[in-house]
Amino acid sequence: MHTSRMSRSLVATLIACVASTQLSVAQTQTAKPFEPQVGQAGKDVVWVPSPQTLVDKMLDMAKVTPKDYVMDLGSGDGRTVITAAKRGATAVGIEYNPDMVELSQRNAVAAGVTGKATFMKADIFETDLSKATVITMFLLPQINLKLRPKILDLKPGTRVVSNTFTMDDWTPDETFTISQPEGSTEPCISWCTALLWIVPAKVDGTWKLGQGELTLTQTFQNVSGTLKNGSNSTAVSGKLNGEEIVFNAGATEYRGRVSGNGMQGTSAAGNWSASR
Repeated sequence: MHTSRMSRSLVATLIACVASTQLSVAQTQTAKPFEPQVGQAGKDVVWVPSPQTLVDKMLDMAKVTPKDYVMDLGSGDGRTVITAAKRGATAVGIEYNPDMVELSQRNAVAAGVTGKATFMKADIFETDLSKATVITMFLLPQINLKLRPKILDLKPGTRVVSNTFTMDDWTPDETFTISQPEGSTEPCISWCTALLWIVPAKVDGTWKLGQGELTLTQTFQNVSGTLKNGSNSTAVSGKLNGEEIVFNAGATEYRGRVSGNGMQGTSAAGNWSASR
């Protein structure tokens, strides 16, 4: 009698387990894969996909090559990362939404670029960007501004491209607006502009230049100041392109390269060097 009760109990348990398994399988089979919705809320911004034509233009402006390490901040469905990977670059997407990360990984598999494209579930403000040679983003102006100090501390020459939104008073080095998306007969109405910045070397301060003294005031990629040689003082104005610097002192143009606390280059008067 005792054995019979145990058998009935065991059978009931097995039936319950089978039923539970069948329900789980049925739920798995009927569950739809995640599909992002335009305008869905995110941690810092809502999700809106960048038009592929603009993605291509952004990477063109940044001159992405297989030598680059591209980091896309807020990578969404992964299209920018995947496009960069197709160009041979090592590309990493930083995305806070785990569902979007999984979607991006599936998209990368479908595109055949899993060896070059990876995605991280992470906060863009807490992510180390120091390996990047190219930063891409489609964020809001206030988010760009919050990221700006971190970006300006990256290696000089790092290229930064943004879909539509600026970085306040840091003027872009290049801006391009698409008039008509590729394959469309209609004009581009929204998300049509790509902006490029090149992180400048830091040159603010006083430099010893031959027998003279060069004092520079830097505002992002623009510089101004004075070149003193004895009792003579000449106004200086110029611009940085990463580590490259060009400035005029009176009628003389100076071209050179910045390396930490040193600069060297050429002018009409010959080679020059400066240190601080």
